[in-house]
Amino acid sequence: MEKVIGIDLGTTNSCVSVVENGAAVVIPNRGGYKTTPSMVAMTEAGKRLVGHLAKRQAITNAENTVYSAKRLIGRKWNSPQVKQVASSASYSIVEGPHNDVRIQLRDKPHSIPEISAMVLAEMKLIAEEYLGHEVTKAVVTVPAYFNDNQRQATKDAGAIAGLDVIRIINEPTAAALAYGFGRNIDRTVAVYDLGGGTFDISVLEIGSEGVFRVVSTNGDTFLGGEDFDARVIDWLVDGFKAEHGIDLRKDRMALQRLKDAAEKAKIELSSVREVEINLPFIISSGRNEALHLQRVLTRAEFEKLTGDLVDRTVEIVRQTLDDAGLSRDDVEDVVLVGGMTRMPRVERAVAEFFGREPSKGVHPDEVVAVGAGIQGAALGEESSMQSKVVLLDVTPQTLGMMVAGGLFEPLIPKDTTVPTMRTKSFTTSRDNQTAVKILVMQGENDQADKNELLGEFILTGLRRAPAGAVEIEVTFEINADGIVSVHAKDLETGKEQSITVTATSGLTPDELRDMIDAGEQYAVERKRDEEYEGRKQEAESLIHEIERLFEKVAKVVGGSDYGRDALDKAHTVIEKTRAAIARRDTEALTQQVDALSRTLRMFKGVVQKA
Repeated sequence: MEKVIGIDLGTTNSCVSVVENGAAVVIPNRGGYKTTPSMVAMTEAGKRLVGHLAKRQAITNAENTVYSAKRLIGRKWNSPQVKQVASSASYSIVEGPHNDVRIQLRDKPHSIPEISAMVLAEMKLIAEEYLGHEVTKAVVTVPAYFNDNQRQATKDAGAIAGLDVIRIINEPTAAALAYGFGRNIDRTVAVYDLGGGTFDISVLEIGSEGVFRVVSTNGDTFLGGEDFDARVIDWLVDGFKAEHGIDLRKDRMALQRLKDAAEKAKIELSSVREVEINLPFIISSGRNEALHLQRVLTRAEFEKLTGDLVDRTVEIVRQTLDDAGLSRDDVEDVVLVGGMTRMPRVERAVAEFFGREPSKGVHPDEVVAVGAGIQGAALGEESSMQSKVVLLDVTPQTLGMMVAGGLFEPLIPKDTTVPTMRTKSFTTSRDNQTAVKILVMQGENDQADKNELLGEFILTGLRRAPAGAVEIEVTFEINADGIVSVHAKDLETGKEQSITVTATSGLTPDELRDMIDAGEQYAVERKRDEEYEGRKQEAESLIHEIERLFEKVAKVVGGSDYGRDALDKAHTVIEKTRAAIARRDTEALTQQVDALSRTLRMFKGVVQKA
């Protein structure tokens, strides 16, 4: 059976792992890095760039370089989070046809699952190059506090990337899996996960038999490193405006440079006390005078700028323990996950809250991918691991439906272990009601409209009767991926209707099919391009070697008819090769590489005999 890879699809960086010989290996990309920026760009020529290539040109191509797409996935166009991203992003965010979010790259709007799929396809390719064969199955992680729309959109992204996402697991659960796997420990562990775009806290019980049971989970899908960067950007922009009267946010390239500088400053301040931010020629004034930005940011000032963000995470941790009925003393280990946990103020806040130093036993950037890889192996061909890992995760938010008066009726409370199923009976609210609309909601508010609408359907054909006379049974079911399905049945007539809740702000089946086809086409073209580039490099190297020996060979054999004929043939081979390169004809280039190799062997033989 084939390998199942584990992918941490992060806001800032992504990472991929696979289990080999019972141990999870984090796979480096071509540059040797174990994490890849979750960035996508479109060049002027219409070429797609992903990862480090996209990041390197982000400043010069700011409008067409996407970062932090994960903050937008599965969200509706009119949500406050989308408005916030749109107000500060260097790229253009537009409304999609289903009240969803699209990103304009060059002349084409792209859905968020499509953008995320480009990053997942890169992870797939990194794994395939390492393993030496095609990969089609993956376990992908999501923030624990992602709702059903966001999870479904992530699965869609996997499909577009050519991956069968066999399981979606929560990031803190994956981290706990990596932390506890194979250690034979019985412990209650808190996983504090502060990444680039999201914050999660999960409390788990790890059993020595390999059972990982989530007790409680909570989080904020719009709280992370991006918000810390934004505080530094605001500080820089406000200072520059006070000095020069110019708002740098209005210039996309300047904004991208500020974002880059803010991120670097934040990272450096984890190890030094102050950092100089120096951006020469950041913008021109009205008099065409080049202006420079130069400021010193101290760690103390940075901690003051972002203190409320750290306090917010601690408050969520406190709430999570209360929900679980646990005290701080019940938690035996605290695991820090995500790049932001390197910030000394974050580490200090966690240590102060729990009254103990956090565990240093995991790599904050790689541990989630490692856990996903372990779960992939347990679900895939590694039969030795299937009995060693049992994950009992929970639903992060309450699921229910809207009832009369606009109230929210919970059916499955938050922190219920999944998979699960709950059934409840309702009666009609009006006389002669022949249809009932089921609105499926997710959230913690008593008012239905304050929660997230996941989907809706109508059960028709009810018998005419007085209000309250028709009984309808509604069943909510959540599978192991956290995907929800809802079933409604008229108990008297047996009429029934059901829905598998797919993202209401997501893609239509036709759109999804088109994107999957486009993804497959891109993969074929990319392989073709890579094969061409490989052949081209090989051919150019051989041509260089032949031309280097030309003069020596001409001196030895140029006086004979046979020798002149051999030199003419060598010239012809080189010309044909250059023509094949110009045509980007990989097949012809393959033949010419063989001819060049024979010519080079002949040239070397002549030189050696001389």
